[in-house]
Amino acid sequence: MQPEERDIAYLWDMNQAALEISDFIRNQSLVEVRNNRQLRYAVERLLMIIGEAANRVSEEFKHAHPEIPWIQIIGQRNILAHEYGEIRVERLWIVAAERIPELISQLKPLIPPPPSI
Repeated sequence: MQPEERDIAYLWDMNQAALEISDFIRNQSLVEVRNNRQLRYAVERLLMIIGEAANRVSEEFKHAHPEIPWIQIIGQRNILAHEYGEIRVERLWIVAAERIPELISQLKPLIPPPPSI
């Protein structure tokens, strides 16, 4: 697989995880997310997937697309993975409710449509 193809695959993974987060929190409030451990853990896991995929995107692609907050996305993943005792549900909610829709909008034009069969 060429580097460009790998980048597209990682972008697709990021987008899929972001769409799932949006779907999971649709019609949910901060209080509901705080009180629903399964939902909170699902969102955390999907954010980790987004961060891991972002970390694997080539440096060339990242430099070509500075509109995507690569460092923050990867940093969020590292906090979730390594500083899990410090996770604040309020911050998780802000990321899921505000930043994820922005990320979806930023990724959409970068992902080619699937090939038609």
